[in-house]
Amino acid sequence: MVEYIIIVVLVALAALAVFAVFSDTIRAKLSGAVTEMDSGQHAADAQAAVSKSSKSVLQDLDKDGMK
Repeated sequence: MVEYIIIVVLVALAALAVFAVFSDTIRAKLSGAVTEMDSGQHAADAQAAVSKSSKSVLQDLDKDGMK
């Protein structure tokens, strides 16, 4: 059982590392999808989110809390 827990933890850490490395790319891809599907306020919000870097997004969350 302990071995399975260790494997799950390692997979979770690897997934977090991948998301951290590719977060700007993932955000840009999702923003493009939102823009294509919605032409209203959500599309403008998605485009505004792409212009910010991951570091600035995390700093804003730290200051303002979750949005």
